Amino acid sequence: MLISIDNGGTLTDACVIYGAQVYHAKTLTTPHDLTQCFVQILRDVSKKIYGEPRLDTLLEEVDYIRYSTTQGTNAVVQRNGPRLGLIVRTCKDTNQLLRNDDERQLFEVMVGDRVAEVNTTQRDDDLEAEVIAAVNELMSRGASRLVVSLGGEALAEDESRIKRLTLSRYPRHLLGAVPILFSHQLSDDRNHARRTWSSLLNAFLHQGMERFLHNAEGVLRKHRARHPLLIFCNDGTSSRVAKTVALKTWGSGPRGGMEGAKALAQHYRRKTLLTIDIGGTTTDIGMVEHGTVRERRWGSLENVEVSLPLCEVQSLGAGGGSIFRVADGFLKVGPDSVGGAPGPACFGYGGREATITDAYLLLGILDGNSYFGGALRLDTERAKTAVQANVAEPLGVSLDEALVRMERAYVNKIAAAMSPLVKDPQGTCLLAFGGAGPMSACRVAERLGITEIIVPRMAAVFSAFGIGFSDIAHNYDAALTDMGECAVGGLVEQLLRKARRDMFAEGFDMAECVVETSIGSTRNGENATYKFEGGLKLPAALRAAEDLRIQLTATKTIPHFTLGAVSTKPLAQATATRTRTVRMAADPARPEDLSAWEMRLFCHEELSAGDWANGPAVVEEEYFTCVIPERWGFLVNENRDLILNRQSEKA
Repeated sequence: MLISIDNGGTLTDACVIYGAQVYHAKTLTTPHDLTQCFVQILRDVSKKIYGEPRLDTLLEEVDYIRYSTTQGTNAVVQRNGPRLGLIVRTCKDTNQLLRNDDERQLFEVMVGDRVAEVNTTQRDDDLEAEVIAAVNELMSRGASRLVVSLGGEALAEDESRIKRLTLSRYPRHLLGAVPILFSHQLSDDRNHARRTWSSLLNAFLHQGMERFLHNAEGVLRKHRARHPLLIFCNDGTSSRVAKTVALKTWGSGPRGGMEGAKALAQHYRRKTLLTIDIGGTTTDIGMVEHGTVRERRWGSLENVEVSLPLCEVQSLGAGGGSIFRVADGFLKVGPDSVGGAPGPACFGYGGREATITDAYLLLGILDGNSYFGGALRLDTERAKTAVQANVAEPLGVSLDEALVRMERAYVNKIAAAMSPLVKDPQGTCLLAFGGAGPMSACRVAERLGITEIIVPRMAAVFSAFGIGFSDIAHNYDAALTDMGECAVGGLVEQLLRKARRDMFAEGFDMAECVVETSIGSTRNGENATYKFEGGLKLPAALRAAEDLRIQLTATKTIPHFTLGAVSTKPLAQATATRTRTVRMAADPARPEDLSAWEMRLFCHEELSAGDWANGPAVVEEEYFTCVIPERWGFLVNENRDLILNRQSEKA
């Protein structure tokens, strides 16, 4: 039994693979206490499996629980975290950390004036006195955690001296211990700004992540789970809480979706797969090319470059709960969201803002009685009130025209963000997932000129589903300054020692793991990776590279979901016994022509491999709704995924 959980800003999703069966569930995220929604989603999915909530049985049977959370992402976006103090080397100018508006704003929130300098050329006694004075001063200014980032050639040695001196004065077993992060322990990146920002962000995220994840582990221990909680990270790997770097949780949810996209791209042999993941708070956009997730060696977080690699996923403030406002006569979408509490106005939890969820309810795309598997009834009157007050009246238009403008602004914002990625529309397949992704996929594809869409069976919980393709693994890298074969071998052995230690802590012997070693290089700003072949001698072409780093990955493979072979042909036209009245524009170029369509309504759970139908139609699953306009059709394959194709104008 494999459980994957994706904790989003609005909803928390779970996907369970139990032998050949797949179960999934959703619950509202509880931002005040994430442990609450963590336990609730486990109870909900246990009910799907056993017919009643049986948390103890579930945790006794499960082999691996993999978990990702947006808490770290949300903490940075909302600027909600501890006050940090920064200790730098004397004469080290912190202005080099403030290269753009985002860095200046983030630094002001996280650090402000809590910066101290130390002179490491002094004897230990004098340095100790200066360090203790600096620590006391920063703490008196409100710092609750400290970061030491010195830079320079003697970075590791000097930071280690300070670590030894501070531990002697603030022993960890005493209540007066000061949490201090030393930048060289996080990364040996020689770029001082990148390494410092990585350390600051990691310290900013660490406290909240540590508290929640250890609480979650406590729940599992209480219920006698057989294996520890595994944290899914933004490099596509999973590891225990104790072996996870806080910064690696940033963007881990979207990375789960990209791991699932990679698996589908390889399985369905799609060379270019563009992904659109629409949740309650954001639309996440990514790309899989030739079976590989796009990744930047030096990741960018909030326009801040960091020392860790991050996959290229763009998060856009346009989700099911994004707020529509009229400003200076124009309709704006997001980026702020109503989240799961209070949620869209139609949820009836006190929300009064207008969202696309309210608009889709009023257009008939969503059914207020079947939404969220019928567990959450939507209130049409509250939706009308919110749209009328926040959109129609400020624009001076009717309710119907307000709805048309909302859908147009929403789709256009998403399509505009995706457009730069689409080089060959006919050769690009769109993968649409997230609870709200299938609703808008066809309209977005039409704007981009894309004619094929895949809506996966697990679309509503696809990021959680994608996490299930990850293994227990640890990635390491180290700067290479000596290109001799002996130096390379020594560095590889150093990384292997770290891998043995970390895998032992995971409960595995290195004999059970696959080890891959490569070398990364930078030349003219471009990154490249080469695998070692025939020993550890470097290729001659690498000697002109600007930055060489040895990279090592140790992987313990664990079971994954297995996708079925696909040879689907249209076998039978699907029959619908029900219809749904949906108001939409027949021509995307003329969205003001709103008209009512009697669309055939198909229940996804009742469709079989080979079933097909042409639009206009609606395919409804427990947690997602897929709208198929005129000139589009769908086919169900052996994996129960929907393959949507748009007919040509001539056809």
